[in-house]
Amino acid sequence: MKSVTVPELTGKLAVVTGGSDGLGLGLARRLAEAGAEVVLPVRNPDKGAAAAETVRAAASGSTVSVRNLDLASLASIRAFTDGMRDEGRPVHVLINNAGVMAPPIRHVTGDGMELQFGTNHIGHVALTAGLLPLLRAGQARVTTMSSSAARYAKIDWTDLQGERKYSAVRAYNLSKLATLHFGLELDRRSRAAGWGISSNVAHPGTTMTNLYAAGPNLGRSRPSPHEAVLRRLLRWGVLVQTVDAGLLPALYAATHPQARGGRFYGPDGLGQFTGGPTELAVYRSARNDADAARLWTVSEQLAQVEFAG
Repeated sequence: MKSVTVPELTGKLAVVTGGSDGLGLGLARRLAEAGAEVVLPVRNPDKGAAAAETVRAAASGSTVSVRNLDLASLASIRAFTDGMRDEGRPVHVLINNAGVMAPPIRHVTGDGMELQFGTNHIGHVALTAGLLPLLRAGQARVTTMSSSAARYAKIDWTDLQGERKYSAVRAYNLSKLATLHFGLELDRRSRAAGWGISSNVAHPGTTMTNLYAAGPNLGRSRPSPHEAVLRRLLRWGVLVQTVDAGLLPALYAATHPQARGGRFYGPDGLGQFTGGPTELAVYRSARNDADAARLWTVSEQLAQVEFAG
């Protein structure tokens, strides 16, 4: 496994979503080990507290705080971002990592959006917009997590929410294409408006996390086979990697001096399943700037925010 050397982050404030376990927890640990103060906005306070203790144990003397955040609730996102703005501290690193994958039946967020699109994409749009003044003050690096699944996605503008026809995989792919568009468009708009924010996108390849159990088991009476299959492949060392390896593209994108805004980072191995971090070509599905601009407008409306300069 290749490694990433994280620069000194003492005095920097980092916010990592999905930090209760998996990639988010691993990223929080690496940031804290480099000296950053880390905020973990989580849906489950008990899991968040346990994660914070794990980070503190790994990074002696680190400062880690847990806040309440449900990315499937715009009211929860507003409460979190309002609280952060009231504190007024610049944010230097934001990693939009949390997500849900492939529930077999259609679920909706508290605001009535399809769960994957609403959580993975719209939730992070609302979060980033709410933190915008703090990100500007910190001249922040924003890294948004996508997936190699984005390359297979197509935007159906007449059925973004999968209301007419729901497919678990198609909805997941779309949500990750949307996050890819968002991360790249945020950088374009930051440069045009002079926000001073650098925004890029990463994907972890196929990494063994709870994502492969939590989403596919939603609404099922019998466990999904996804997790068992992935664990077997991980034992064989085929097409699946550990969290410590899978977090490297996002860690590189979020911290490395040579990582740039408007770029896409992921594993360098065969098929982008595993490997060390490298810059990737943006998938063909995400190369249409008109789609990105249209999706930005739709997303602001759904997230009930405006990225005001």
